[in-house]
Amino acid sequence: GFGGGALIASPWSAQMLESFGSDSSGIALAFLVHGLSYAVFMLLGVLLVRVPRHAPGAPGTARQALTGPQVSANQAIRTPQFWLLWIVLCMNVTAGIGILEKAAPMITDFFADTSTPVSVTAAAGFVALLSAANMAGRIGWSSTSDLIGRKNIYRVYLGVGALMYALIALFGDSSKPLFILCALVILSFYGGGFATVPAYLKDLFGTHQVGAIHGRLLTAWSTAGVLGPLIVNWIADRQEEAGRHGASLYGLSFVIMIGLLVVGFVANELVRPVHPRHHIPAPKEAAHVQPQQSESA
Repeated sequence: GFGGGALIASPWSAQMLESFGSDSSGIALAFLVHGLSYAVFMLLGVLLVRVPRHAPGAPGTARQALTGPQVSANQAIRTPQFWLLWIVLCMNVTAGIGILEKAAPMITDFFADTSTPVSVTAAAGFVALLSAANMAGRIGWSSTSDLIGRKNIYRVYLGVGALMYALIALFGDSSKPLFILCALVILSFYGGGFATVPAYLKDLFGTHQVGAIHGRLLTAWSTAGVLGPLIVNWIADRQEEAGRHGASLYGLSFVIMIGLLVVGFVANELVRPVHPRHHIPAPKEAAHVQPQQSESA
């Protein structure tokens, strides 16, 4: 749904600005339509989303016992594992946004000086492909993590992601298929990283307050949402002011992204099981002895 939303909202927003105008009043009207539409769908969610009647923990059913190590949200942020995962997520998301944030102008700039420049329509199609890769990564890579483990899948996201950035930086402007393939892989890792991190948190901290822990960890996403565009846009602007153009606008940005992914890779390698001193005490089960009924002769 996350990737699908981007796939729908981007052309929808562009169409509204074309219809309403791109001045202040047109932008304001587009925001109003967005807000009213989202309000309708969110209210439908409020009416429709319910805990299944026979699910563990639902009203009228016995709550499922928590198994394995359990860590509270307040205690989790005091562990090195939380902050290592924070770095891992921040670096992975920053790398994804590094492509996604300027996808259309980036592919246009990369091949502007070639015999086959990229049209505006083709650039928009490229953005749609990235959204599809984002969706596919959330399904495919997170499912793969169930087979090979969370640490191993993040080794793929961060290690192979750095390799994809290196290939784009070195050979991306000489081959459109290579550029597109590497970008799609990076965006699939971006989506996969989001989809896998709740399970990584559950493995480390248990399910006791994993929702609250996940909420705290998503501050890494907020940070990356500032960091990624800031790096790419600022460097591209400086390179343009220096008279550079085409693929050279992004070379330094890609080197920085590779460095950030390496930092994330190292942080992932340092993740270890949470020390038992951070675990919440296991609840003591009261022994309920049922009185035995004597059989009458």
